[in-house]
Amino acid sequence: MLESTMMDYQLTIPSILERARRLYPAQEIVSVLPVGVDPATKAPIPGVHRTTYGKTYPRVMQLCNALAGAGVSSGDRVATMALNSYRHYELYFAVPSVGAVCHMVNIRLPVEQICYILTHAEDRILFIENVFAAQIPHIRQHAPKIKTFVVLGPCPGGLPEGAIDYETFIGAQPTTFTYPYIDERQASGMCYTSGTTGNPKGVLYSHRAITLHSLASLSTELLGVNSRECIMPIVPMFHVNGWGYPYTCAMTGAKQVYMSVFTDAKNIARFVAEEGVTVCAGVPTIFLGLLDELDRAKSAGTPHQLPTLGTLLIGGSATPRSLVAAFSDRHNLHVKPAWGMTETTPLGTVNTVQPGDFADDREHKYDRMTFSGRPSPLVELRLEDDDRNEIEWGSGQSGRLLIRGPWITGSYYHNPEATAATQHDGWFDTGDIATIDADGTMMIQDRAKDLIKSGGEWISSVDLENELMGHPAIREAAVIAVAHPKWDERPLGVIVLRDTNQSPSKADLDHYLLERAVAKWQLPDAYEFVDEIPKTTVGKFLKRALREKFKDYKLA
Repeated sequence: MLESTMMDYQLTIPSILERARRLYPAQEIVSVLPVGVDPATKAPIPGVHRTTYGKTYPRVMQLCNALAGAGVSSGDRVATMALNSYRHYELYFAVPSVGAVCHMVNIRLPVEQICYILTHAEDRILFIENVFAAQIPHIRQHAPKIKTFVVLGPCPGGLPEGAIDYETFIGAQPTTFTYPYIDERQASGMCYTSGTTGNPKGVLYSHRAITLHSLASLSTELLGVNSRECIMPIVPMFHVNGWGYPYTCAMTGAKQVYMSVFTDAKNIARFVAEEGVTVCAGVPTIFLGLLDELDRAKSAGTPHQLPTLGTLLIGGSATPRSLVAAFSDRHNLHVKPAWGMTETTPLGTVNTVQPGDFADDREHKYDRMTFSGRPSPLVELRLEDDDRNEIEWGSGQSGRLLIRGPWITGSYYHNPEATAATQHDGWFDTGDIATIDADGTMMIQDRAKDLIKSGGEWISSVDLENELMGHPAIREAAVIAVAHPKWDERPLGVIVLRDTNQSPSKADLDHYLLERAVAKWQLPDAYEFVDEIPKTTVGKFLKRALREKFKDYKLA
């Protein structure tokens, strides 16, 4: 082999940190944090904390020194149970910069499952938000490998016994730090899947994967992050590296706005306006609420003024066409769907339709804007049938979606069974059913486990849900399979109404779906109206809970 003359430069997270502090020291990092409780509504009162990349850097160095002083070394796992804030951001960079692994724990899981994850990951230190500090005694008992607890934010009632205040932990440390040697392939971060089936599974990210993922995200074909953008990720930082935004924004110097607990539609609209946000990122349920708020304010004659906001990046689950059309037609906002998973760091595909595309055919444009998009550079997609034969792109045939690339997981942490079930000849089986057009545009049809098999034919629950959520009376809709004596399975629509006094009949809903080219044999056999559809900790419909609730449902 003839070697090149290129430098062997390691792709590591400290290089992102150093770039941010040298090139963009004045760019802001804004955290909207609770500063009290409204006595009338009992709702938390938002306060704004402002810092910059330049001011953050010495604090990260102090945290690096504190971690090293606490005995944290290469490969050690350091857990966070934290809100979106500047403190969590500091941990994102300091932990991997000492050669350790930043393990972002899902704070919305039951404490028993959190203890399982902490134990399985073998975490040594836990940085825990002050609002969760009361859980420390329970965690100490059931996750005994954790020896140090550091509390993020003040504890008015006093610190739990043996815990350390974050500012005290870093306060006396030097503001300079010498990085240890870090190989780009060593682990930098860790997230566990949401655990909708069985125990959560751990994924370890490398410095190389994070750096390449961040570089790809700068492309205008993908996320287009740059120093002129102000990004508000309305997605938890514990969810797949905050969709990569903390690292990507630092790499290119974009302003960041972290909303902490204030993810209701009114506060989102308020801080988008006040901070000049250009891009919001979140799951469909977040944006369904924002759409309702924008519509309400407009109807009341007091529309929200959001002149800077241009793009809503939507991931986590399928984007309803009605949402795409409503934001575009009524509020001049561009929706950009994306697809990814915990196992894909998370960026897999991004919809590449631009605001000016298909100017002469708006309906076709909205159809295309619901697609999951084209694969990122360096990422490959493959479709397979049930016999593991490859399905050609552009055939119109759906199949199991496989993926590979430099930021796609090759295994699960200490879980050989789950690894064997999902790794096939160098490809990761996503568990999704999809189609891929000839130009590489991918569309998720459904999760394999959520498809409905009726009389030997497959029905996509996602397609039905997206059409139903376009009905003016419906706020949310989920479709699940229920047993049928003749057809094996049939669809059941589970619906949340906007107004319980305006309930459409089955005939009304069937007619609505038929008008939208849904085949008659695919129509739900029944509709049930509920107050709320259960959701996962990251806002997806929890169909497992719906299937359990309706497991004995009898169709007429």
